[in-house]
Amino acid sequence: MGHDFPEFQPNPPASKEALFALRTALSKPLPSSYMAFLERANGGEGFIGERCLQLWRAEELIKINRGYKVAEFAPNLFLIGSDGGGEAYAFDVSADDPTLFEVPFIGMWLHAKAVADSFDSFLATIPS
Repeated sequence: MGHDFPEFQPNPPASKEALFALRTALSKPLPSSYMAFLERANGGEGFIGERCLQLWRAEELIKINRGYKVAEFAPNLFLIGSDGGGEAYAFDVSADDPTLFEVPFIGMWLHAKAVADSFDSFLATIPS
């Protein structure tokens, strides 16, 4: 993955079919650094420093976002994972901006806070 996080267990790479299906299902593209991550590791889970991280598989993303009614409650957000508790990780797809946000599953848009200016910096800036 390019980062040394022994506590984080990445999944095998996403299939080309899964990535194509994800791209075609989205009205706005996800950041290229995140799509590149899915090509290397189709989600995964574990700890990065003190932060618990569950990144969902490409095949699950659309279904999970529908399940949480993200388009209804926070139409600018697209969830990609969670902390295993009450917080999700999301991109703001309304802007051409790779900032990653941490948002509560309840009250998403009202309480979104930026945690990194890109997916790569999110992985890189968390102390291991």
